[in-house]
Amino acid sequence: MIMEKIFCNPLNLEYRYQIKDALTGKGVFREAADPTMVVFKGKYLLFCSMSGGFWYSDDLRNWKFRETPELPIYHYAPDVRQVNGQVVFCASHRGEPCKIFRSPDPLSVPFAEVSAPFSFWDPDIFQDDDGRVYLYWGCSSKEPIYGIELDSDTLQPIGEKKVMFGENDAEHGWERKGENNKMPPPKKFRDYMMRFAVGTKPFIEGAYMTKHGGKYYLQYAAPGTESNVYGDGVYIGETPFGPWTYQTHNPFSSVPGGFMQGAGHGSTFQDLNGNWWHISTMRISVNENFERRIGLFPCDFDKDGNLYCNQNFACYPQTLPEGKREDMERIAPVWNLISYNAAATASSSQAGQEPALGVDENCRTCWAAEPDDKAPWYQIDLGEVKTVRAVQVNFADHKVPMLAVDRKTAYKDTVGYRIIRVQPQKTAYLLEGSVDGENWETIHDNRADDTDYTHDFVMLDTASQLRYLRLSRMETAMNGVAAISGLRVFGKGNGDAPAQVEKLFFTRSKDSLNLHLRWTESEGAEGYNVRYGIAPDKLYNSWQVIGKTELDLSMINAGMQYWVAVDSYNENGVTQSKIFRTK
Repeated sequence: MIMEKIFCNPLNLEYRYQIKDALTGKGVFREAADPTMVVFKGKYLLFCSMSGGFWYSDDLRNWKFRETPELPIYHYAPDVRQVNGQVVFCASHRGEPCKIFRSPDPLSVPFAEVSAPFSFWDPDIFQDDDGRVYLYWGCSSKEPIYGIELDSDTLQPIGEKKVMFGENDAEHGWERKGENNKMPPPKKFRDYMMRFAVGTKPFIEGAYMTKHGGKYYLQYAAPGTESNVYGDGVYIGETPFGPWTYQTHNPFSSVPGGFMQGAGHGSTFQDLNGNWWHISTMRISVNENFERRIGLFPCDFDKDGNLYCNQNFACYPQTLPEGKREDMERIAPVWNLISYNAAATASSSQAGQEPALGVDENCRTCWAAEPDDKAPWYQIDLGEVKTVRAVQVNFADHKVPMLAVDRKTAYKDTVGYRIIRVQPQKTAYLLEGSVDGENWETIHDNRADDTDYTHDFVMLDTASQLRYLRLSRMETAMNGVAAISGLRVFGKGNGDAPAQVEKLFFTRSKDSLNLHLRWTESEGAEGYNVRYGIAPDKLYNSWQVIGKTELDLSMINAGMQYWVAVDSYNENGVTQSKIFRTK
C-alpha cells in the first residue's frame, strides 16, 4: 500500500487549546468540532469550532493551518459552503445578528462581511442547482430545525422562516439523551437543578443539507456532544423545505464504541474522485464537555437512496482511495491493533494513572507521569515479536496547569463563561522500537519540528518485526505532565483469527427502543464488532464492544425490525458471524 493512502481517526490535526475561565486560567482543554468540509479549487478546506482559522489539504491526510483573524474566532459551528463560485462563511451567535462573510479564495483573499440577517445557532447554507440559496439552523432541546430562503447575492432573508422538524425521542431511540441513551439517576441537588434547567430532551442541532438523486437530505445531530451515542440522522424531502420523511436507516453516522466515540454534527461531501465522505465530531469530554476531536468516515448512497457510512473499526487505519472507492462494504480494518492490553511500564506514574491505561483502548483514560519526573518514558511489550505497520501516539491533557492570561483578551461567551484561544503549542517525542528490549531503533523523532500533533499517526516505510516500543524525550504542550491515552500499534499478530460467534440471544424492550444482545464467547477474541441494520444487506451501523459478550443496543428506532451480526476480532483478524434476525 502507498503511504499516502492511509489515515487514522481522530484526524491528525494540531488541535487548538481553549480556556474555559479566562479570569482564573482554569478549564484548559483542546477543541475542534462541528466540522464543515468544502472542496474548492482542488483543495479541501476544513473549518471547525473555536480554531481561529481553517485547515487545508491536497489529499485529506496532510493538513496545513491558515489563520483567519477577520472571522469571529469565538462563534461555534462554522458553516462554509460555495455560493455563486465563492466561499461563504457563517457561524453561531446568540443575542445579536450573525454575520455572513464571503471570499473568492480563502487561501489568498481575506473574508469580507456580506450581511448580518439575524441571530442563529448551528447554521448551514445550501445553494440548489437552480441557484436559489437556503439557510437552515437550530440547536435546542425545545425548538426544531428551521429553514429560510436567502437572496443569492445579498444573502439577506426572503420570506418567513419555516419549521423543518424537531426531536422525536419517543420513536428514535438514538435521539435519547445520555451515555448509551440513558440518563443516570440524579445523585446530588446540583444534578436535579441541572436537569430542571436543561431538561432531559435531546438537543437537535447541526443541520447540513446534501442533494443527491434529485432528493434533499437534511442531516441533523442528536442527542448531545458529550455522549458516546452522539450521531447524525437524516430526513429526506422532495424540495428544500420538505415535506420530510425520516430515513428508515438512522442514524446514518454513529460510533458509540471503540477508542474514541461519537460521530455527530458533521458535513457530507465528495472528494476530488467523486467518493462520498462524512466528517463529524468525536468526543473525549474529560476536561470539559467540549473537549472534542474530528473523525472522517467513508459514506455513500445505496440503491434505495439510503445515506449511510462505513464506521466499522472507525479508529483503525483506513484507506484514502486514489480513484473510485472499492471498499465501501469493508468489514475488517486495513491493519489490526496489536497493542491492546500489552504489558506497559513507565518511568513513574500518578495514582490512578497507571501505565496499563495507555493500552486499554479508551481515549478517556491515560497514563500520566509524576509532575517532578524530568525524563519521563513509557514502554510497552507486545509479548512477542510481531509485524508492525503503523503507530498512533495519543497524548492526553492530564491536569494541565493553570495559565496566566490577559483579561483584556478574554471573551464573554454567550453561555455565560469566558473563553480565550491559546496560541499553538509544541508536542514532541522520540518513538523507538526493539526486538529484545536492549537494542533500539528510531521509528519517529519529531523533536526538531515545531508541531503539536497530539494524535500523531506514524506509518513505517516498510513492515518491521518488533516486540517493544518506547516513548521518551517527551515535550508536552502547556508544560503539562507527560500523559498517554493510547500508544496504539497496528500490524499483524502471529496467530489465528478468533472463532466464529455461534449463537446470539436477544430481548427487546416494551417500547422497542432497546435490543439487549448476548452472544456466546468466541475463543481467542479480544472484542466484537456488532453490525446491525434494517435488512440483511443493510448492516450499516456498528458498535465495537471490548471485553464483554453483551450489548444493550440503544440506538434503534421503534417499530423497525433489525438484523444483527456479531463479528469477533483479535490482533490476527476478523471472523464474520452469520446474520441473525431479531424481532
